[in-house]
Amino acid sequence: MSLVEVSRVDFNYSELDEPALKDINLAVEAGEFIAIIGGNGSGKSTLAKLLNVLLLPSAGEIYINGMNTLEEENRLKIRQQIGMVFQNPDNQLVATMVEDDVAFGPENLGIPSHLIRKRVDLALAMVGMSGFQKHAPHKLSGGQKQRVAIAGIIAMEPACIVLDEPTAMLDPLGRKEVMETIHYLNKEKGITIILISHFMEEAALADRVFVMHEGMIYAQGTPVEIFREITALKKIDLDVPVVVELVAGLQKQGIDLIPVLSIDELVKQLC
Repeated sequence: MSLVEVSRVDFNYSELDEPALKDINLAVEAGEFIAIIGGNGSGKSTLAKLLNVLLLPSAGEIYINGMNTLEEENRLKIRQQIGMVFQNPDNQLVATMVEDDVAFGPENLGIPSHLIRKRVDLALAMVGMSGFQKHAPHKLSGGQKQRVAIAGIIAMEPACIVLDEPTAMLDPLGRKEVMETIHYLNKEKGITIILISHFMEEAALADRVFVMHEGMIYAQGTPVEIFREITALKKIDLDVPVVVELVAGLQKQGIDLIPVLSIDELVKQLC
C-alpha cells in the first residue's frame, strides 16, 4: 500500500457550494517528491488540508499508511505521520526562542525531555540552522523562519511533509534556502515531500507533478512530461519554467534539442 492514497475524493465547503474537489485519485509512495500545481481556486490547499485531517472528505476515502482519515481513532496518529508547513511561517512560530519553537510539537506528543533535546538539535542541523537555538524567531529572515518551521515538523519525525506554498512570501534568497532544505530532506533523509506551489521552477524539481484545475486533476506525469505541454498549461493560466520556453523557442529555430528543465542541462546540450 502507498504511503498516501486518495480514492475518489470530493469535498464541499457547504452543501450550497460547487464542490472544491471532484473525484480526486492519487497515490504517493514513501520517499517520493510530489509537486501539486494549479491556479487560484484549483483546490490545491483544500487537498493539503485533507491529507493532514484538518478537513474530511465529503465523499471518497483517504488512507495515510493504511489508516483511514475518516476514522476518529486514527486522526492523531495520522497528524504525527503527515507534517504541515504553511505559507506564512509567522503563523507556525509560537515561542520566543527557536529551540522552544522546535520543541513545541514533540512536547505535545509526550516525548521525554532528554529525547526532545536531541530531536531539536538534529532537526535544526538538518535545515541548516544549528547555532540558532537561543535566537528570537521574530528577528530571523523570512527564509530562516520557514526553515525553523520545517525543523519543528521534522522534530515530530513524520513520514511525510506537506508544504502549502512555503516560499510564496519569501524573497529569492529565502526561496532558494527553503527549496535546498526540502530537496535535502527528500534525497538525503528519505522524507516524503508533497509540495504545493505556484512557482514552476520549484515543481520542476519533483519526481512527479500533479496539475489541478477547477477542483480536478487535470494532468499528471514527470516534470518533463508536464512542462512540455506549454499550450495546455497556458490554457489554464499556468506558466512553464523559463528554460522550457527557451528550449521551445530554439527548437522553432531549427536547433535539435531534447526537453530539459535546467539551464545547466541546456548549456550542456548547446555545447
